[in-house]
Order: sequence, then C-alpha cells, then structure tokens
Amino acid sequence: MAVLTMREALNQALSEEMERDERVFLMGEEVAEYQGAYKVSSGLLQKFGPKRVVDTPISETGFSGLGVGAAMYGLRPVVEFMTWSFSMVAYDQIVNNAGAIRYMSGGQYSIPIVFRGSSGAGLQVGATHSHTPENWYANVPALTVITPAFPDDAKGLLKSAIRSNNPVCFIENEKLYGFKDEVPDGEILTTIGQARIRREGSQVTLIANSASTHVALAAAVQLEADGISAEVLDLRTIKPLDMPAILGSVAKTNRVVIVEENKPFAGWGAQVAYEIQHRSFDDLDAPIERVTGLDTPQPYARVLEQAVMPSAERVTVAAKKTLA
Repeated sequence: MAVLTMREALNQALSEEMERDERVFLMGEEVAEYQGAYKVSSGLLQKFGPKRVVDTPISETGFSGLGVGAAMYGLRPVVEFMTWSFSMVAYDQIVNNAGAIRYMSGGQYSIPIVFRGSSGAGLQVGATHSHTPENWYANVPALTVITPAFPDDAKGLLKSAIRSNNPVCFIENEKLYGFKDEVPDGEILTTIGQARIRREGSQVTLIANSASTHVALAAAVQLEADGISAEVLDLRTIKPLDMPAILGSVAKTNRVVIVEENKPFAGWGAQVAYEIQHRSFDDLDAPIERVTGLDTPQPYARVLEQAVMPSAERVTVAAKKTLA
C-alpha cells in the first residue's frame, strides 16, 4: 500500500498500460516536453519516447479527430484535454465521431479511445475554464463517463477505461490532483459502472461524485456531530449509473440529498432523482433534495466562487430538511 496523489495514481495507470500494450499512446497539449499541464504525464516522454507521448498543436478539434482515426485503425489513444472546458471545440469529434462511428458502421469499427483531463471550479480560473461537463457527455448513448474522487479509483478506473473497447470520457477534477490517499500495490482494475459507499449511514443518503464526494463526506461529519447518520455514496461513474447501489442505499435510509458541482438545470442529479422516484417512490419518506452549483457563470473572485459552489453547510441544511 502506498500513499499517492491523484496525479501520481493517474501517472501510474498510464505508465502501466503503455508498458502492457504497445498500442496505447498519449497525446495532447504539453503532455510531452512540459510533462503535462498538471504533471500527470511526468516522465512518460523519457520512458516511452516521442512516438507514444505526443505534443500537439493547440487544436482540440484536430487532435481529437486524429485520436478517433487512430482508434479506428486499431490503436488505443489517450487524448488529454488541458481542461474539459476546451473540449467544446472538439464536441463534434467526441459526439458525432467517437460516439457514433461504431453504430453508423454496423459494428465494423470499435473506438477504444479515452478522452481525459481536468475539470471543475474552485481555483479561480474563471467562467470559461470551470465547467463540469459530465452531464453533457452522459447524454450521448455510446459514451462512458467516469468521474473519480480518490486516487485508488483514479488509477483503477483509468486502467479499465484504456482497456475498454468503447469511447470513454474520463473527467478529473482539478482540485483533486494533489489529494493524497492510499493506493493498493500491484494491479488495480476497477469495474466501470459500480458506485462505492464511502461512509455507512442509516438516516439519509448523500449521493455525489468527483470533488462533490469530499463535500458530502465533510457534511456527513457535521451531521454526525448533530446526531444524524449520513451514508455517502460515491457514484464514480455517471454513465452507466449504478442503480442497484443507489436504490439499495435509498431503501436503507429513506431520504436522499444529491450533491453535484453541475449547474442545477439538467444536471446528472436530475436524472438520478427521476430514477429514484420512478423506481423506489415507496422507499422515500421525504422529497429528494439537490445541492448543486448555483445557476450563474462561475465568478472569478474567491469569495463569490465559493458561494456559488456546493458546500458542506448547504448539504447539511438539505439533509436536515429531509429529516424535518
């Protein structure tokens, strides 16, 4: 067992998969000579050379399309976006090419590609660099959407994503790159599509993902101080959703608070709330509460940015409301 940061865990996953399979290669802006904008690719250029760790021009549309073509040819590209906010200029390549070619070709082509990079707000990078787009890409039937919250899941899920024959959007929260936690030694392959209970509880379920999982865990500590037992369910994967885990927790606690950094309208939490009320209405003893980012462009000023984002205090208030 080793204590690793999120970036170190991701780096290990990339290195191990590139060693295991010579078809795997990494490309993106600053991934090679600069060692990655967030140092996730540190040392990979020296280890694998410039044919497998490729610096690209500042053209997400171009290198995303190149990655899709390489996947069609039989390679297994990992395409890094410096931030997922920049993926919007490659939306056509991700959605209409990576997301549709297998279907449009009648299964003649698989697209084993991973798009990965940073996302999220909270570090004063402004409205155009602070998006959390997992709900956007989860709307595309062919795309898998993964949002890890802990280093062990980051490593295990990235390795599984690279081995998948389907296109994967692997969305890493920028605030978590320096977060440290234990990662088991040896091979880790985490099953895609399985949620994880991060804290057992009996009175209310807090459903979260990515950095919001840590907000939910902090809220659970506050609630415990007030005598309230909160269960924290880390979804890990937004598409596909682990509905058995979600419904199992709801059946135990009978109350739900959904915590997500997305904006409120059409966030992934809206879909989770629908699925719960549709499938487990009789298990609910109170209406489902949602704690999201506020419906405004992300402010730059730190005090305003923190006010817009989900907080443990807002989650605590929402949980107590379900118990009123």
